[in-house]
This record gives sequence, structure tokens and C-alpha cells, in this order.
Amino acid sequence: MVSIDGSIGEGGGQVLRTALTLSALTGQPVEMVNIRAGRPNPGLQPQHLTAVQAAAAICRARVEGAELGSQTLRFLPQSPPIPGTYAFDVAEIAGRGSAGAVGLVFQTVFLPLALAPGESRLTLRGGTHVPWAPSVDYLREVFLPTVARMGLEAEIDLVSWGFYPAGGGEVRVRIRGHSGPLSPIAMTDRGAVRRVWGRGVVSNLPAHIPQRMVDRARNLLARAGLKADLQPLVVRGAGPGAGIFLFVQYEHALAGFTAYGRKGLPADQVAQMACQDLLAHHEAGAPVDPHLADQLLLPMALAGGTSRIATSAITGHLLTNLTVLQAFLPIRATVEGEVGKPGVVILEATSG
Repeated sequence: MVSIDGSIGEGGGQVLRTALTLSALTGQPVEMVNIRAGRPNPGLQPQHLTAVQAAAAICRARVEGAELGSQTLRFLPQSPPIPGTYAFDVAEIAGRGSAGAVGLVFQTVFLPLALAPGESRLTLRGGTHVPWAPSVDYLREVFLPTVARMGLEAEIDLVSWGFYPAGGGEVRVRIRGHSGPLSPIAMTDRGAVRRVWGRGVVSNLPAHIPQRMVDRARNLLARAGLKADLQPLVVRGAGPGAGIFLFVQYEHALAGFTAYGRKGLPADQVAQMACQDLLAHHEAGAPVDPHLADQLLLPMALAGGTSRIATSAITGHLLTNLTVLQAFLPIRATVEGEVGKPGVVILEATSG
């Protein structure tokens, strides 16, 4: 039984999700205490409980403590991950409308199913574009193309948009099983910019808002010498919402940046927030954006050989994730750099 204190590092939901992923992958049972102790509303919230139930479904785990608000959990896999067809609805588990992030549920089960012997299909319902979680756009444009270089193949299709706080979105995912070890990844040189693109999107709001977002973003990026292909989009959803999604393709890397609107926040400022993040990454000269660096840790730890990535900012999230990884897997990890600054992460699986 692996014991994990959910208050380590940032004390957020990533500790839970990483532990569930690794438990399902390795078959090691895990006991967690102080789940999300570092958050204002500690314990399992709807998206976290959905992740628990999703992870349990794919490896037929016995689970204790899986209820809303619980700060303790025992998760005991009963089989290796089983490829198949699954559906998980955050709102159904919450018992009410919820914008719990489907992207986080996806990330919990992706690796176990991607390394299982067969194809899997998922239907996930909830928040598709919400703060503090990877958007469906980011997963599709940045994460999945990057891990495809390691041998992991999946497609994610957006059926309906679900902004915070109403949620109500849906995605469908196809994951192809992979046999054999993953290829290590080396991303230390990004090369020249090949393309900058993105879109400003609103749900159930006037069309001038996404237009203002993309106009402002286009102008800010042009001042920095980056020509961007940006499109405004109006969609229907369960509730109102707004966001801008920006992407950069370098010769050897992809990066993505997001900002969401909220009541009282002008569209121009939403665009400016996303552009500031993009330009900070671009000026740092590193290939891997801070969010992708965190998301690559698990596949790097499962790959044969040594993986090495350079990121524009080491985050507390990354260091927390690494701590959980080391509780499950025999890996040798080196992090060169300080939190908030550019750095390099080197990961190597060891025998044991």
C-alpha cells in the first residue's frame, strides 16, 4: 500500500489524479489522506470524485472513501487497465449541474488506457473549458501531438462546449492501445516560429466580444513580431462563457496559452492575459510551456531511456507531481532551475 499525503506541495487535486493514474498503471494500492488540504474547499469535489470513479472503472478497483467532501481514500486495483467503452458525467456524480473539468478526468485515465492492449472510447461530460484545467483545445493542439512523439495515440473531439460555471459540455475520445515501452522525449531546442494561431470564443454572449478579444491579441502579438491567425467564434452552451486560446508551433515544439472571461472583466484584458503568458514563454527561449512540462512527467517516467525537457518556468505543480511519481516508480529525476524561472527536467527510469 502506497501512502500519499494529499497536503504535500501545492496540496491540490493533481496529487490525487497522479496517484490514481499510477495506482491503475502499476497495480499498487494507494491510501490517501488530507486530500486537497491546500484548497479553500478541501476534499473530493465532483470532478475529483469523477476521476476516482473513472480510474476505478478501468481497473475494477475496490474503493473506500469515494464520496463528495471526503479527505481520505483507499484505492485498490483488482485488474490491469481494461480497454473498452466508458462514459463519465461530472454533473451526474455531483447530482447537479457542474463545470468540473473533463480534461482532468481524461488525464487520469489516459495513460492507463493508452498502455492497455486494445482501443478505448470515452464519452466525458462536464466542463470542457474551465479555469485551472487543460482545455479541450489545449489537449488537442498541444498535449496529444507532443505525446504522440513518444508513441501515445489518441483523438479528442469536442461535441458541445461547457464553460464555467454551467458546464454541460461533452467530448468523445478515442485512445489506441500501445504495446512496448514508450520512446523517451528530448525537447531542449525549439527552433524558429512556424505558426501562431488561435480563437476567441463565447457561449451565449454577443458576437462583438470574441472579435474584440482576437483583435486585441492580434495587435499585441504583432508588436512582438508574431503574426497570428486568430478567429472569433460564437457557440451555444448550457450557460454564458468566454475565453481565448492561443497556440505557437515552433520547429520542434508546441505551446498553448489560455485566458477566460468573467463578469466585469473587459474582453481586451482577457486577450492581454493570454498574450502576456505567450510572450513570457516566447521570450524565455525554452520549447516546453509550464503546463506541458507538468503533463509530460508521467509519460517521461514510463519511457525507456532518459527524457529531457527545457521549460520556460518550473512550477510548484511540477515539483508536487514529481514527488508523487517517486512514491510509485523507481526513477532518477533532476530538476535544474528555480520555481518561476526557466529550467530543465531530466527523468530516467531505473531498475527496482
